[in-house]
Amino acid sequence: MSTQPKSVQLPDPDKVYRVVQWATGRIGEVSLRDIIRSPQFELVGVYVHSEAKAGRDAGELCGVPPVGVAATRDIEKLIALKPDCVVAVQEGANVDDVCRFLEAGINVATSRVDYLSPEIMQPELRNRIEDACRKGRSSIHASGSSPGFSSEALPLMAVSMSRRMDRMTIDEYADFPASCPDFQCLAVGFGRPAGTEFDPRLVEHTAHGFRHSVNTVAKALGLTLDSTEVFAETAGACEAYALPGGTAMDKGSVAAMRVTISGMKDGRPLITFRVNWYTTKDVDADWNLRENGWRLLVEGDTPIDINVTFPVSGEQLSPAMAGLTAFRVLNAVPYICAAEPGIRTTPELPNIVPRMA
Repeated sequence: MSTQPKSVQLPDPDKVYRVVQWATGRIGEVSLRDIIRSPQFELVGVYVHSEAKAGRDAGELCGVPPVGVAATRDIEKLIALKPDCVVAVQEGANVDDVCRFLEAGINVATSRVDYLSPEIMQPELRNRIEDACRKGRSSIHASGSSPGFSSEALPLMAVSMSRRMDRMTIDEYADFPASCPDFQCLAVGFGRPAGTEFDPRLVEHTAHGFRHSVNTVAKALGLTLDSTEVFAETAGACEAYALPGGTAMDKGSVAAMRVTISGMKDGRPLITFRVNWYTTKDVDADWNLRENGWRLLVEGDTPIDINVTFPVSGEQLSPAMAGLTAFRVLNAVPYICAAEPGIRTTPELPNIVPRMA
């Protein structure tokens, strides 16, 4: 199957899309609630991972009145419903399940970063997904807030005002305790003694999707990268402090982490995405840590510096962050359903515009 669409198709503005929500965790709950609310979608099914949720009404699972759709763990029941699209925003992804939907002619909109860039997918995975799309004449598209909007849609929109780009740098800033409990902060390595080696599994997990995005942006701009380099570093706390839940953090312990993913050209970084996670901004590295958000810097014939922040805090922050991922995926559903079969990337789809009604 060709990796390029034959034509760009705009969605039918009057169509009501029959969708299945796959998973009802923090992000899935937000997605499910808006599917139920929106007249653009008809919820026909919900998949859940736990036995405790199976059989419960979809409305109950996301805090709204019952809607008459019971959650299930039976994939065949969902396939039999013949939905237009599955909205898959779970933590993990079973490729067998994804292929079963695609082979049945059901499109998939997902936040899983494994499908962002076909060129750097594992060959076996790419072949399986493309074969399934060919068989079912279906499409799959991966997106979200980051990777997704911040690493692909935003930079491509910004450079639409340029003709020459010398370098692009995207920084993501995330105040980890603002949206994660203390135990999760400790689980990823905050609070370790200074100088402790960065967990290579965490580095690869963090860099994985952004490798895809760097490649996607370069290809869309007609640029050929020589390689992609990943570098991880940590910074220590200048003073002792405590996480929001009360966990004490020592002076000098790991208080910030940075993973840099750079697409290299002629021995220098051309497209760079930096993930800056921190538990306090008072650290012993000059990283210029900022509030939650992104900074996009384009250097070239039309220099551009864009800063994106989120004017929410406290209890509002976590659901807002979940919505950023959930709604980018949900808003893509009409475009995926209208697209040519295959693994569709951000540059291959029209600009995703939500229907707010």
